[in-house]
Amino acid sequence: MSNTVHFQDTIPGGSHWSMVIRKGLTLRLIDKEGGANVGMLFYNPANLLERYNAPDTLKCQHTFKLTAGNCLYSDMGRVFCSIVEDTAGWHDTVCGSTTKAIVARKWGERDYQQYRNDWYLNGYDSFLVEVAKYGLGKKDLAANLNLFSKVVVDDSGALRFDASAAQAGSYIDLRFEMDTLVVFHTCPHPLNPAPEYPKKPVSFHIRTSDALAADDLCRNHCAENQRGFMNTELYTLGRA
Repeated sequence: MSNTVHFQDTIPGGSHWSMVIRKGLTLRLIDKEGGANVGMLFYNPANLLERYNAPDTLKCQHTFKLTAGNCLYSDMGRVFCSIVEDTAGWHDTVCGSTTKAIVARKWGERDYQQYRNDWYLNGYDSFLVEVAKYGLGKKDLAANLNLFSKVVVDDSGALRFDASAAQAGSYIDLRFEMDTLVVFHTCPHPLNPAPEYPKKPVSFHIRTSDALAADDLCRNHCAENQRGFMNTELYTLGRA
């Protein structure tokens, strides 16, 4: 990956952001303090009906968690991006986002009118604010990723949030295989047991990706990924 950083910024905890990231760029997200959560969705900016598909992403790679070597699939069988590096080691893609009711029940209510930038945002409404910028709404929200959040199954079969997993300085590199509208928020995970609303900042930077090698970890992770890359390459063939 190129050492040249084209753009970088820090997103405060309890906030949201979006942009189109072009094919051939790599997005690095960094958990600055430990305990961050990044709820994330993907759309094809050329056809917003094509979006991230969590069930296909998991079943075609025979996994419950996401980490290095995994690809993030659209509902058209194409690869939005690949996880080429990951020091966190486990990312959730089954638990969804917080809602206003969940935040109020766990941490109380703080509205913008009274608390200004110290108010309590939730993931669901944050997604709605961002996708509305592109003409999308409630019907366009799919099951989302939760980067830096580890969720395991306990002996009773219940999902349990592992609060010790996310460490300060952990990062994940997403290499984009096609132009992608990236929408994310930094609101807490819905299973986070923190006694106070966690506002954990996330830094990011964008660089040029390395050329795809014959022994690429993500492409060769499984036969399904090889087919996913082929589908994506056919779709992007001849595009600028």
